[in-house]
Amino acid sequence: MSNTDNPPTIAITGAAGYIGSRVVKDLQETHPDWELIALDNFYLGDVKQIGDLVVEAVDIRDRDALEATLSGADVVLHLAAISGVDDAIENPDLTYEVNVQGTNNVAWFCRKTGAGMVFPLSMATTLGNPDEFPITTDHERDPMNWYGRSKVLGEQAVETYAEGAFPAHLFMKSNLYGEHEIGDQVVSKGTVINFFVDRVFTEDPLTVYEPGTQARNYVHVNDVARAYVKSAEKLLEQREAGETGATAYEIASDEDPSVMSVAKTVQEIAAERGIETEVTLVENPRESESMVSEFGIDTSKAKRELGWEPELTIEASVRRLLEKRTAQLVN
Repeated sequence: MSNTDNPPTIAITGAAGYIGSRVVKDLQETHPDWELIALDNFYLGDVKQIGDLVVEAVDIRDRDALEATLSGADVVLHLAAISGVDDAIENPDLTYEVNVQGTNNVAWFCRKTGAGMVFPLSMATTLGNPDEFPITTDHERDPMNWYGRSKVLGEQAVETYAEGAFPAHLFMKSNLYGEHEIGDQVVSKGTVINFFVDRVFTEDPLTVYEPGTQARNYVHVNDVARAYVKSAEKLLEQREAGETGATAYEIASDEDPSVMSVAKTVQEIAAERGIETEVTLVENPRESESMVSEFGIDTSKAKRELGWEPELTIEASVRRLLEKRTAQLVN
């Protein structure tokens, strides 16, 4: 790894977003000597500054502007993406331009410069309905929608560009949840668990898509951010050693409950705080989504090679979120 006399430069695309802003914050705290480059086009992310670092307005579809901004980067953590299934379906051209062409632009920069690269893809949308467990990155890709397909195309591009040119880590991530803070700004996203917690404080029930038995693996956004820090450290070592090519890692937890089980957990913890809420099954608008009743994932590779493992649990995180929301209402 680069020494402190010549600190490395780490670039983060999508730095204004849910994960990206937390990754920047963790990098600042873990490696205050490192130089950071943060960029985003602010399509959805709205974090403009993290500590003393200003997020630069750059669109990864603009290759000239992108390469000028990334100049000097030793590692690029490529988090910029159209990341919602519905968004991808409603905006297929934009999804192609960002998730496919934009990712190619980043990978091409890394191929020309030798910079390391991290690229994430969603486990559930790219694997479809796996029939063997625990899941690993070796499972066959069977994307269930255009979002998943666009990420698989990005994965294939990174693998192709990295060979013989730069080290890359492919993060196959499970479903994220939780929130974090950047200064006074709360950064969250409408993920399933976050949605359920927010619903507790409304008149509406916790709605679960039929049949409710479909399982998901859940990992906290803060745990995922730590994985990016570990990855950047490892990529710097690999780069100095002259290693090239892509390595895939499973970034998940050991919790894969059914969606109904998650809703019941939120309901029970809310009841402990004197808040009554109902859980209701509703028609599933996403017929193509995975319906498997288990979703166990083998994360031993990330632990072994990156020194990463999840620390936060669903129950503890839900308790913290409910406590925080209650305090906000009181104040």
